[in-house]
Amino acid sequence: MNQHGYAVAIVGASGEVGRSMIETLERYPIPVSSLRLLASKRSAGKTLLFKKEPIVIEELSEDSFEGIDLAFFSAGGSVSLKYAPIAVSKGAVVIDNTSAFRMDPTIPLVVPEVNAHVLSKNTPLIANPNCSTIQLVVALKPLIEAYGIESVNVSTYQAISGAGAKALYEYEQELSDESYEPQILPTRSDEIYYQIAHNVIPQIDVFLSSGYTKEEIKMINETQKILDDYELKVNATCVRVPVRYGHSVSVTVKLKKPVKDREEIIEVFKESPDVILRDNILHQEYPMPSYLAHQDEVFVGRVRKDLFEENVVHFWVVADNILKGAALNSVQIAYYMHRHGLLGD
Repeated sequence: MNQHGYAVAIVGASGEVGRSMIETLERYPIPVSSLRLLASKRSAGKTLLFKKEPIVIEELSEDSFEGIDLAFFSAGGSVSLKYAPIAVSKGAVVIDNTSAFRMDPTIPLVVPEVNAHVLSKNTPLIANPNCSTIQLVVALKPLIEAYGIESVNVSTYQAISGAGAKALYEYEQELSDESYEPQILPTRSDEIYYQIAHNVIPQIDVFLSSGYTKEEIKMINETQKILDDYELKVNATCVRVPVRYGHSVSVTVKLKKPVKDREEIIEVFKESPDVILRDNILHQEYPMPSYLAHQDEVFVGRVRKDLFEENVVHFWVVADNILKGAALNSVQIAYYMHRHGLLGD
C-alpha cells in the first residue's frame, strides 16, 4: 500500500462476480490507488468503469501481478490454482472465490462475521466459501453462541445466476422459445441437460457414489471447517430453482439446549447484528429472493420451534448469491484485513 491506497487486481473481471466486485469496491471504504482488471484473451480490450473512470481489461498472464497488493480471483478453479500462487509470490494478498483452495487445511476459509479471527499477516491466500454456505453459517452463528448446535439439515433453493451468466441466458431462451434445447443445467460437465424454466432441478454439480452431489458435500465440509467443528452433523439437499438472483435455504437445527418457544428464537435473531429478521406471520412477512436481490444482508424468517422435539428449530434464510455469496464476502474479508493492518501496510 502506498500513501494513496492499495494496488488491486480482479481476475475474472468480465464475469458477473467480477463486475460485482468492482461495484462493491466502489462503495466500500477500502483505499484503492489503482485497479487492474484481468480476464481471458476473449475479454481483453473491453472497458469497464470504476468510480466513473474507464479501465481496459488486460489478458491474464504470469506478469499481471507485479506491484499488486491485493488480488481478487473469480475466474474458475483451474485459473486460481495456476495464478493465485504466482500472485502471492509477487507479494499480493489473494482472496479466491473459487473452490480451488477451500478445503486446503493450510488456507483459511472465511466468513468475516463468523471466523475472521483466523486471518493474520501470515495468511496471504484466503478462500471464499460456497455461496449457500456463507448465508447458512451467518445465520447459524447467533444460535451457536446462545445454545450450541449438534446437527444441521438444509435444503437449498439456488438461483440460476449461481450457474453463471450463460445459464441465465439459457433461462431467457427457454422462456421465449419452447423448442429451445437446454445445454447447461444441471451442470455442463454431466451428460443430460434439463430446462430450468417452469421447473426445479434437484441436482447441482455432479453426483458422487454416496448419492450426494459435489455441491452438497461442499456445504457439509465447508460448514464444518468455517465453524471449526468437524464433529458437527451436517446434511444438505441442493436444488436449482427458476429464480434469477438470491439463494434461499430451509434450515433445521438441533440445539444443545432446549428452547421454550418460537419467540425465544426470534429474540436471538433480533439481537444479532449479522442478520436481518423478517418474520411477521400476521402480515405474511418473510424473506423472498425476488424482493431481496441486490441487497447485502442475510435475511432470516419463518422461525419455528419443532412440534415434537424441544431442542430443534426451523427457519428460512435468503441472501443474494452474487453479493454476500461471492463478491461482497470477498471484499468484506479484504476490509477486515485492512482495518486490522493485515494487508502489509
